[in-house]
Amino acid sequence: MHTFTRTVLFTDSDGRARFREEDIPLDQGTPQSRLSELLPAHGLQLRRSPVGFRSQFHVTTSPQWVFILQGQMEIGLQDGSARIFNAGEHFFSADVLPPGAVFDSLVHGHCSRQVGAEELVTVFIRV
Repeated sequence: MHTFTRTVLFTDSDGRARFREEDIPLDQGTPQSRLSELLPAHGLQLRRSPVGFRSQFHVTTSPQWVFILQGQMEIGLQDGSARIFNAGEHFFSADVLPPGAVFDSLVHGHCSRQVGAEELVTVFIRV
């Protein structure tokens, strides 16, 4: 079976953000055009971030797909690890605050920053 690999940024049981890979079956369509089932979406938002952009640690308020259209985006985690996503790559941001938790910038969420000499252009698709 053909699949699409979705990189997921999620909140683990300890409240910390982590990455994992998940396969989405491409079991519809034709052999020339493999499709997934129709996935839900509630809105689309575009963003330009200048060279030097950097965020503080934060959580995702609503799960969303993030597609990198131009430039590079680095996502940093509380454990000091980071991943860089290049133009044409994506991740599914679902590191929401655990139920009942109060945001702690030393425990929860991720930070993001623009990397390299090119402006960062992203599209967010809320689900």
